[in-house]
Amino acid sequence: MPWWQWRPGHTGGGEPETGSGIRGVQRSTVRRVNVPSQREGEQVSSAGDVSTLDDDIPVKVAPVTLRRIGDALDLLDVRYLADGDGSLLAMWERHAVLFTLEGPDDEILVMRARPHSTVPPDWADRAYRVVNEWNHTRRFCKAYVGDPTERGMLPIYAELQVPLSSGAHDALVVELLDCGAAVATSFVDWLHDEGALL
Repeated sequence: MPWWQWRPGHTGGGEPETGSGIRGVQRSTVRRVNVPSQREGEQVSSAGDVSTLDDDIPVKVAPVTLRRIGDALDLLDVRYLADGDGSLLAMWERHAVLFTLEGPDDEILVMRARPHSTVPPDWADRAYRVVNEWNHTRRFCKAYVGDPTERGMLPIYAELQVPLSSGAHDALVVELLDCGAAVATSFVDWLHDEGALL
């Protein structure tokens, strides 16, 4: 199984290399956002301005499929790999984001981010405190510490799940993916900077 086909709890395959050794690193056009604190009571704006897409995208509610996710990522200029098993993976310099559908009827859109860097086991307590701080003070993605890899290192994840069993129109799918990708970048940057974990 290729390394980029990871799932939480999966310890097979190697870990992704960091730095310039990554092939096909995406320098995304997805805008970074500072995710507002849940405690601030402010209106949350979307990760990017997708209102201009409304004229080009027909408003037709349909089931969300992997093909539609790929089309939306294309509109956002996010390059990705397909694993042939129902997942798409986009890679950035510091992290990767898995886009997939889960649930009994593939009705849940899942965006799962994983920084390329991992945490040594003796930093486990710190990792749990930092991840809990994100969950307590930020919107959108839930974050968690994953199971140890084969090397004993702890991966960190951020995940956004949206149930879409009623379907969605294309502009909403684009907005959700844009938001998920932008918040994932903000999360990873926060882990490297304010969170001081990676």
